[in-house]
Amino acid sequence: MSKRYMFEKPIGMRDTLPELYELKRQVRDTISSEVARWGYSSVETPTLEYHETVGEASAILDQQLFKLLDQEGNTLVLRPDMTAPIARIVASTLKNAERPLRLTYDAPVFRSQQREGGRSAEFEQIGVELIGDQSNSADGEIVALMVASLEKAGLSFFQIAIGHVGFVNALLKDILGNDERAGIFRKYLYEKNYVGFRQEVDQLTLSSIDRRRLNELLHLKGGTEVIEKARTLVETNEGHQAINELENLMNVLSSYHLMDHILIDLNLVMHMSYYTGTVFEAYSDELGYPLGSGGRYDELLSKFNEGEPATGFGIRLDYLTEALGKKKETVLHDICLVFSEERRKEAMNQAMEMRKSNRSVVMQDIRGITNIDAFTNQFREVIYLVGSNGKGGSQS
Repeated sequence: MSKRYMFEKPIGMRDTLPELYELKRQVRDTISSEVARWGYSSVETPTLEYHETVGEASAILDQQLFKLLDQEGNTLVLRPDMTAPIARIVASTLKNAERPLRLTYDAPVFRSQQREGGRSAEFEQIGVELIGDQSNSADGEIVALMVASLEKAGLSFFQIAIGHVGFVNALLKDILGNDERAGIFRKYLYEKNYVGFRQEVDQLTLSSIDRRRLNELLHLKGGTEVIEKARTLVETNEGHQAINELENLMNVLSSYHLMDHILIDLNLVMHMSYYTGTVFEAYSDELGYPLGSGGRYDELLSKFNEGEPATGFGIRLDYLTEALGKKKETVLHDICLVFSEERRKEAMNQAMEMRKSNRSVVMQDIRGITNIDAFTNQFREVIYLVGSNGKGGSQS
């Protein structure tokens, strides 16, 4: 094994420099404030969890888990998502808390990446979980809160694609007969490999009607008219129940006046296997991949011996910051007091007064500046306290 370069980082790990860090902080604080206004309480979970509990419940591929051993030989993982750890809390520490529970989090998660993938192995998620409410009002609240969070963060043009896992599963199993064959087509849908989907359909021994039903699934995208089209394709009670749930959700979202942001996408399949009902992804015009996702996961908590309904969403802070298009903008600091040695005390007193008014103030001895123009260009306002004559200048 070759020696690592001095500045080399593990695959997928990223440094966050001051400019981007400040942008992320602003977005994080804005969303956290909005979520709190909706009545969600913050929780925090350990960075390390047991593999046999959270690691297995998370539904993240085993090869993507960062594993290590503790002193007793137990396999630990760096948390690969936040939903599974919160499910553990809800089923244990918060077992007797009044339902429904509204919880929110803001934390980094870790997923190992292949060298050629170019994806982050550590990224920050901010999201919410609504536990113990199986109504369509709960699903509507979660989608509405995601929309409100994105709007408050400053995202202007985005869309929420909404599907239903129960509908996809019911249709595929009805036509294909078993979960194994249905799983092949779910994988095509998750990868959005519609060419592969159609080619697989052509290779099956099916009636012309069933071939048409499978291919029609790929066209179930659009407005509320999609719901009626979907009803003509599915023949099982489970499928019709899923469509009814989706229709009820649309009524809730219509009451929130959110339909301009909504796209029904009934071939939407998520990478997390624990989703059981409504699922959704948030897309921005600036990105070709989802910046957030969520849905209903009524069976996840049963893995911790406490089954109950649950729904939630998670937003990737790095993707949202990228979608906002601010990454390359220069972030100016507030005020800089440039002082000479004999006026240090005056600068200290002035800085303290300004900070009492919640101004951000940098004090800088002029002798420590290499390029005064380049340095002061970082600030919105610069005040010079230089010389012994008591006269200073300022610039904005």
